Amino acid sequence: MNPVVPPASGVVRRAVIDIGTNSVKLLVADVVGGRVETVLERSEQTRLGSGFYTDYRLRTENIAATARVVAEFASLAQEQGSRTPRVIATSAAREAVNAEELLAAIQQIVGLHTEVISGDQEAEWVYQGAMQGLEAGDDLFLVMDLGGGSTEFILGHGGHQATRCSVKLGTVRWLERMPPSDPPIAAELESCRADLREFIAKEVEPLLTVAWNSLGRRPGCLIGTGGTSTILARMEKRLVVHDRQRIEGTLLTPAQVRARVEELWRLPLARRREVVGLPANRADVMLFGATIYEAVLEQLRIAKLRVSARGLRHAVVLAG
Repeated sequence: MNPVVPPASGVVRRAVIDIGTNSVKLLVADVVGGRVETVLERSEQTRLGSGFYTDYRLRTENIAATARVVAEFASLAQEQGSRTPRVIATSAAREAVNAEELLAAIQQIVGLHTEVISGDQEAEWVYQGAMQGLEAGDDLFLVMDLGGGSTEFILGHGGHQATRCSVKLGTVRWLERMPPSDPPIAAELESCRADLREFIAKEVEPLLTVAWNSLGRRPGCLIGTGGTSTILARMEKRLVVHDRQRIEGTLLTPAQVRARVEELWRLPLARRREVVGLPANRADVMLFGATIYEAVLEQLRIAKLRVSARGLRHAVVLAG
């Protein structure tokens, strides 16, 4: 059971359910004077995008599992005294040729409308959420939200976004693109690294280079949001459970991220499931999540990764 703390007088309590390629996430939060104060967070992996990238059709069993979790999360949000949750869906739903089947299943089971948001809208909200509570001043930051099917990059300083993009780079997408042996072999890691460097050089770096050349400076910090970055922080701090306060603001160097990559790629799946800080059900996709962060830091020559426990859902809650 989750203890229920009623919202204070005059405080708006809201909820958002975020349907991603890999997992469904719930945020229940109070909005207080333009700030988002977390009441309850939940995440459950349903792998909506599993088997998706061969024909871009969502599988019936993954749709059913996702709709069930949305219903469970809607009930949790109601128990916490929130308004009707806002339901959003991202990469897999954007690309699916049968996305209407997912939306209909959710409507039928729980009676909620699902918004399939664009990559551009996702990137805008990611930046707004990641910047909450960050005393950024006029420093230039690159915000990165790595998901199962897409990654959003947003370059900005303070409240201003210089440029943003959403690209087809994700942990589930790369797992299905380059399935490793068990245990993985060294040649597979090097092939994955080369593939990622080529992708970033072609799809990400040109846009960002134009933007930071026009600004006359490069970002000194990559702000990472989403499950992969928080797991990197948990692994570094050996956190058995998700602890928002200890995760928020964790700083990692490219060398530390590379060490995690090499550690994970040396281990068979069963051993990865035992790594402290790495949830067992993410032990397969984390191979690629960590390697994607390594590639971004090294290819874009950014000196540090700062982990943010805020992001897309916090901005959606604030938007109402």
